[in-house]
Amino acid sequence: MKLNSVRRTAALLATAGLAATTALLATQASAAPKPDAVASASTITSTLAEKASIPGTAWMTDEKTGRIIVSYDDTVSGAKFDALTAVTKEFGSQITLEKLSGKLSKKISGGEAIYGGGYRCSLGFNVVSGSTYYFITAGHCTNLSGTWYANSSQSTVLGSRFGTSFPGNDYGIVRYATSYTNHPGNVYLYNGTYQDITSAGNATVGQAVRRSGSTTGVRSGTVTGLNATVNYAEGTVTGLIRTNVCAEGGDSGGSLFAGSVALGLTSGGSGNCSSGGTTYFQPVPEVLSRYGVNVY
Repeated sequence: MKLNSVRRTAALLATAGLAATTALLATQASAAPKPDAVASASTITSTLAEKASIPGTAWMTDEKTGRIIVSYDDTVSGAKFDALTAVTKEFGSQITLEKLSGKLSKKISGGEAIYGGGYRCSLGFNVVSGSTYYFITAGHCTNLSGTWYANSSQSTVLGSRFGTSFPGNDYGIVRYATSYTNHPGNVYLYNGTYQDITSAGNATVGQAVRRSGSTTGVRSGTVTGLNATVNYAEGTVTGLIRTNVCAEGGDSGGSLFAGSVALGLTSGGSGNCSSGGTTYFQPVPEVLSRYGVNVY
């Protein structure tokens, strides 16, 4: 009797232990975190627009990863940063936070990047005729697209092509969209400052000049020749300014200037900014005359 009683007690204890273990596992399973719910890109951006429209922030969809890249500049700190991250944490790994240096601004100036047709070029100078505003750049750029944008995701429209000439010449003009109103008459110097442009003129041999472009920033040199002819693979361009200022791909269309005077638009050349090179520029006065516009 005692032996059977002991056996029954042991069996009951074993059963109780199994039940207790099972209950614990069940509790652990029910308490385990659920996988992140996958929200659509439109849902995320709508939520950001509703809850995180904080000055100094921006967002876009990374086409390669599908993640939403949320950018914020130096002004987003303290309570603003806490408010931003309170929203971005709702979507976990679907959002990538990106810190931007400096301050976000709507303005677009000479030398800054412009995008169209899957390509990046550089803005030359902002120009005006009456109350209508345009910018000028290289014709081999404006040949590529009818619409130009301020960002690589091509979501912020700058304007539409108004005219283009390449080869023969190398200039084009884009009329600003009425929604894009901040386009000052200056050139970005890639150090947080700008050079005001107040007039246009013809370059002279030996003149000290600077060039601003979205790939290599601001570079200096001198004018080494005028009225040059360049035979590109795509065609011949004549009447160009020749310099010893370096340039690289993406700098096309960027500003050549001396002080506050607009001189040229980056056309092309040879070499690079590591070993040096020769760069040619389309004279600005010819473009202004062709379209009846002025720098400002």
